Amino acid sequence: MEAWLVPIVVAVLTGPVVVILQKLRSENTSQHAESRGLLEHLVIKIDNIDDKLDEHISDPTPHTRKEI
Repeated sequence: MEAWLVPIVVAVLTGPVVVILQKLRSENTSQHAESRGLLEHLVIKIDNIDDKLDEHISDPTPHTRKEI
């Protein structure tokens, strides 16, 4: 092959691969952002449960389910 033809062939073959990898990377970033939001929501829920348990332990009088 001619020396000038090799870079052109390489660019033609690797160009679409790079485009696909960039697309997958952006999708992965958005999925990580969504997962982070869900984890933050989960932490808030766990903190609420922890607070309720602390209240229950400090005041063990019977409660109905509606009061909790």
